[in-house]
Amino acid sequence: MKIGKETVPKTAICTSNQDTIVVRGLDLCQDAIGQLSFTDYFYLLLTGRQATPATRAVLDATLVAIAEHGLVPSVQAARMTYAAAPEAVQGAVAAGLLGCGSVILGAAQQAGELFDAIDRRAREQGEDLDRAAHAVVSEYRAAKRAIPGYGHPLHKARDPRVAALFKTSSEAGAGQRYVEIAEAVERVIPDVVGKDLRLNVSAAIPAVLLGADFPLKALRGVPILARSAGLIAHLFEEMNQSIGFALSYQASRDVEYQGEVPAGFEEQRS
Repeated sequence: MKIGKETVPKTAICTSNQDTIVVRGLDLCQDAIGQLSFTDYFYLLLTGRQATPATRAVLDATLVAIAEHGLVPSVQAARMTYAAAPEAVQGAVAAGLLGCGSVILGAAQQAGELFDAIDRRAREQGEDLDRAAHAVVSEYRAAKRAIPGYGHPLHKARDPRVAALFKTSSEAGAGQRYVEIAEAVERVIPDVVGKDLRLNVSAAIPAVLLGADFPLKALRGVPILARSAGLIAHLFEEMNQSIGFALSYQASRDVEYQGEVPAGFEEQRS
């Protein structure tokens, strides 16, 4: 059964023969290994283009910014999975990555889509950024959609990573259009939402990446790639100082059961 338009599979990423491995038109061994940083190579793999100095600096900064953020749910899932199945590190990494959704790590993609919608409206309607941001954020609000990339449970002022990423972007000479859009959204949120929600790292990442010629549709890949490194670090620590079962024990001890019980049953806590 034919599904879709294509009948012949094609790729522009890699090919090889007996002597040479070609990746995006480069000889892997002669032109890439020892010549490109991993950040450069990732951008080349993704886009088929060499990273400019500005793109390299901004992409590298975002990967560093989001790789580690403590014992968040995805990390706990990975460590508990490894404790239960230490023969499968890949399974533990996968367990951590499977939780990368709209609340954890996925908001960067959604924020980028928000900024893109504001950019398109401003250009099409001839509006300034504040007016366009107000209109699009109002549409989100009317549809009861969260404003992705704003507000943080710990960092009530701006997430400190925002200033660091914006500084890197500016100093690298990357485009500032989406940084300006991100700040416009922050300005209009109190009027539209009724709360003073400040930029967090999930808005800063697309703001700087889109200005550095990073593709919108691939934004979610950045936090996934970065957090993979963080998960591997946590799992290496888990190998040497296990807390996976301790995390499970804390949950079983602290979670309050609210269902019915048989007559005479007494819950035991230890």
